[in-house]
Amino acid sequence: MKRIAILSVFATLLAISYVRANDANAVSGQGKMKFRVVYKSDHLPAEAQKVLKGAHGGFAVDLSKGKGETYFALKGAGIIQISADLKSTKMIDTPEVMKNTNLHNAMIWHAPDKQSHLLFPGNEANKVFVTGLDGKLDTSIGTPEAGVDLGNPVPNEYFKNKGAFIPTDVEQADGKLYITTGYSKLDYVLTARISKTSPVELAWNNLSFGGKGKGVGQFDTGHGITYLPKQKRLDIADRANGEIDRFSMDGKYLSTVAMPKDSFPCDTYNLGKYTVVASLNNPDKTKGAAIYIMENDKVISTILPKEELGLTNFMHIHNAVLRQVGKKLYVIAQAWNPGDFAIFEQVQ
Repeated sequence: MKRIAILSVFATLLAISYVRANDANAVSGQGKMKFRVVYKSDHLPAEAQKVLKGAHGGFAVDLSKGKGETYFALKGAGIIQISADLKSTKMIDTPEVMKNTNLHNAMIWHAPDKQSHLLFPGNEANKVFVTGLDGKLDTSIGTPEAGVDLGNPVPNEYFKNKGAFIPTDVEQADGKLYITTGYSKLDYVLTARISKTSPVELAWNNLSFGGKGKGVGQFDTGHGITYLPKQKRLDIADRANGEIDRFSMDGKYLSTVAMPKDSFPCDTYNLGKYTVVASLNNPDKTKGAAIYIMENDKVISTILPKEELGLTNFMHIHNAVLRQVGKKLYVIAQAWNPGDFAIFEQVQ
């Protein structure tokens, strides 16, 4: 009888799980920040769907006037563009040197000459790539040569000893690129000067900060970097330390925002007064990771794509951005290991 009872409970749980996974009205989040699934992986071009399980990157949103497109890349497919209204997607012609390597995140840069560029940190290629919005390669920057002054004896010695340059994210501000290197033993933020824009030319710069560790201003996998222009500040997702570390533009440590313990924040994205944080883990390791929405450095909503929206591949979340289309907010999210893609719409 006990065995029958256990089987009955198990069947009930399976049924509940199936209903949730197939419930088009499923909602996740709290307060004014509740969301439902509006698009899944079949929203992507066929080329992207074929390689989606290997997704290991992030999104760049064009917020310039009259724009709104979102860009990201998948190894084996290339660069994908999501339309400003989120209703369509398309492939962008991508150079082979970028198409067949992992591009770990994405960033958009509007240069002083009015040209717009995409920046991609190639963690496998050991380069940061710069392209036009049409995907054409403008330039790239690779491993610093021995003897180049990076502004700190630790990275100087690291590259003198042939250490690996493994970029995980890149931001642009004040004529410089800021590059995290959290997948390497170095774990510093490095900077490169934009010495010319037509054509684009880059050179390593004598400013670097951070370093691997658990101390103040150190990283344990400095993963994502976000520039906040109004605050003139850089926010670094310090993944294994479970926090967001803040720095001035000249690399001075400012403060730390603690995230839920063991959540492993991967990256942040800011829209107005809101910050969205993609997390690799759920503190409860039996559950899928969360997307946190914050206001004034406090979590106001926790979205659980796997448990509450039925997206079974969303065990780990690698990147998420917040978009406003009309009067509604949307979250574009990417899962990792296995990779997946979804867009969530605010429920009002």
